[in-house]
Amino acid sequence: MSPAEESTAHGNQTAKAFTLTSAMWFAFATTFGMIAAGYLVAPDFMANVEYIHFGRVRPMHVNAVLFGFVTPGLIAAAFYYIPRLLRTRLYSERLGVFSAVFWNISVAAGMAGVALGYSQGREYAELPWLVDIMIVISFGLVIVNFLMTIRRRTEPILYVSIWYAAAAVVLTACTYLLGNVVWKPDTGALAGIPDAILLWFYGHNVFGLLLSPMALAVAYYVLPIATRSPLYSHTLSLIGFWSLIIVYTHIGTHHLLQVPVPTWLKTISIVDSVAMVIPVMVFLINIWYTVKGKLGDVHADIGAKFIFTGTIYYFFVNIQGSMMALPDVQRITHFNNWVVGHAHMGVLGFAGVTALGGLYFILPRITGRPLHSRFLADFQYWLVLIGITGFSIVLTIVGLIQGQAWYNGETLYRTLPGLQPYFITRLSLGLLIMVGAYTGLYNVARSLYFNRGAAA
Repeated sequence: MSPAEESTAHGNQTAKAFTLTSAMWFAFATTFGMIAAGYLVAPDFMANVEYIHFGRVRPMHVNAVLFGFVTPGLIAAAFYYIPRLLRTRLYSERLGVFSAVFWNISVAAGMAGVALGYSQGREYAELPWLVDIMIVISFGLVIVNFLMTIRRRTEPILYVSIWYAAAAVVLTACTYLLGNVVWKPDTGALAGIPDAILLWFYGHNVFGLLLSPMALAVAYYVLPIATRSPLYSHTLSLIGFWSLIIVYTHIGTHHLLQVPVPTWLKTISIVDSVAMVIPVMVFLINIWYTVKGKLGDVHADIGAKFIFTGTIYYFFVNIQGSMMALPDVQRITHFNNWVVGHAHMGVLGFAGVTALGGLYFILPRITGRPLHSRFLADFQYWLVLIGITGFSIVLTIVGLIQGQAWYNGETLYRTLPGLQPYFITRLSLGLLIMVGAYTGLYNVARSLYFNRGAAA
């Protein structure tokens, strides 16, 4: 079936809705990020506007990236590939479109709540209690559509992308409920050390049990198709799946090595952080051997190009993450911009770039027409690649300067002036990412709704 016939037969309205959602929130999220970065260069920058001062716009940026841009982008791809891998129609396009609309309302409500000062003040768990409930309902709607489609399948074999996508949404709905302490709407938090442990169980699993498996699912689907190669090893893909679920779940406490958390829990988090090399390298060996000798095909497909770049970011973010979980390394790297650079490399570099690749791969297939502009997609690729890579390098350098200064007992007023050039560079690189986000929004919107190109 041709892409045009496929689009007519299946509608793809859900995939389209989540695609536009992701592109739109990417633009908003990077705008929030630019405002936050501006405060680091000029602390009085718009500081009299209470709705967007640093303490509010920073969590707006983080949550818009997590739940507005990256997750919907990966879900959009999943709503495309799940019916095709299962050889059936999506359980309900109507439910899917409703879930996308409700998702947008939930994220927008979260942004408004934080801007108005209604925040629970916990890392990655800042959104107000009512919005937490809405986010869980949003995941629930997606879960129903995923699982009911799986139930109605005509293909008996579950390809690994199905394993990853289904596990991601189910596990995240559970960890979100726990991590945001939804049974205590007055505070949204426990007290003391138990709250810190629970928070970082959730905070790290947002990446490990949501963004990572959803991104790997997209890579496992797109790259074999783009290179016309069979998956190198289905067995390795399942080893990678189970090792990721088992190992990643317990590493959040490595954020708490310098606080009075039980030693046995710290030990588990360090061991599992180092052991993350197993699921990561299993995936990379599997996917890189799949595309071995086919890099020309990867380069020719703009979606595959984004996704393959995402796998390279995945390699570096794993090496960095495993290393910084070691206590001797963490004495220098913790509580400074090294961690911020690591987070941007993982969320934007790996998961975000992979989400963009998924969107560009499915767009011609859900519209039945070629992309509005391959040039704009390539332009966005280079803006994002240069921006995120430079961002990560600059923040890593800043983190090392801060860590060494702290370790050697330097005073704050002597350290800050030396960081100013780096923060200006960071702002400039962030501008590239923001321009890339708006370029992508224009390209996606034109491809979806205003594309006059010939049918594919």
